[in-house]
Amino acid sequence: MTIAGYNMANLSAFVGRELGVSEWTAVDQRRIDAFAACTGDRQWIHVDVERARRESPFGGTIAHGYLTLALVASLAMEVGLVPADATAGLNYGLDKVRFMAPVRAGARVRNRIVLLSAEQKDGGRVLIKTQNTLQVEGEDKPALIAETLAMLIK
Repeated sequence: MTIAGYNMANLSAFVGRELGVSEWTAVDQRRIDAFAACTGDRQWIHVDVERARRESPFGGTIAHGYLTLALVASLAMEVGLVPADATAGLNYGLDKVRFMAPVRAGARVRNRIVLLSAEQKDGGRVLIKTQNTLQVEGEDKPALIAETLAMLIK
């Protein structure tokens, strides 16, 4: 997706504005299990479906917080966070992350992105900060709110 008029030269005009909202994406048990296999985080509340049904306060398994955070980047790319005239957009870090609500296995999430700042750097680079709100379909409270940093390179 591209954002009309959004490019390296006029990023500052978009500060304070919502850049867009991604499509819904499923966080199913297969994805949760794959994340557990990658990270070694096999806590029962994520991977033991039967035990989670019996013992979890959520009535089943939930996604890892860091899995939900990892989805932020790909969903931001889907929205068009990196302008078409940038040669690259590099993860520069996080300023603040708050995990607000669990994502139950089978739920769908989407990312609502607001550009918070755009700071010009040497060599045509721009450091941007965005607020990412990972919404859970059908829920009032978001799964997380994260302020992320990306270095855009001309």
